[in-house]
Amino acid sequence: MNILSIAIIVFLVLETSNVLMLYFTPGTRRGNGLGVFNAYEKSKKDPEVHALVRYLINWVAGTKIIFIALLIVILITGDTTTKLYSVIALILTIVTYFWRLHPAIKTMDSQDQITPKGYSKTLGLMIIGFMATFAVAMIIYLLKSLIL
Repeated sequence: MNILSIAIIVFLVLETSNVLMLYFTPGTRRGNGLGVFNAYEKSKKDPEVHALVRYLINWVAGTKIIFIALLIVILITGDTTTKLYSVIALILTIVTYFWRLHPAIKTMDSQDQITPKGYSKTLGLMIIGFMATFAVAMIIYLLKSLIL
């Protein structure tokens, strides 16, 4: 098993736990739970709004399952070139978080709509950590390929 496969497996474990949390304990403040958003609890007071929130939570979880399944197929059937390009694709797609989601959560954080205060920074660092892990795995793989 090479470093690319290990990085993909670590991501798969994290994303699978995230999906389980979204489906079974969406209001938690752990992981990427919606409990950090003050509006999540407020949405429960309006059944129509809360129904939309629950739908969107399940939609995100379902979308993550698609990526999990595709990564499993890549792990099982993909050669090292496919895994390398998959890691590059993961880095590029994860970085899109900083285009729309990070500015939005940063604004909500500054407006005291998130508990704990500063969560947007923590989440941003976690996302950077994902990208860095994939980048390091890719560099190690490429260096090892050049040496051998």
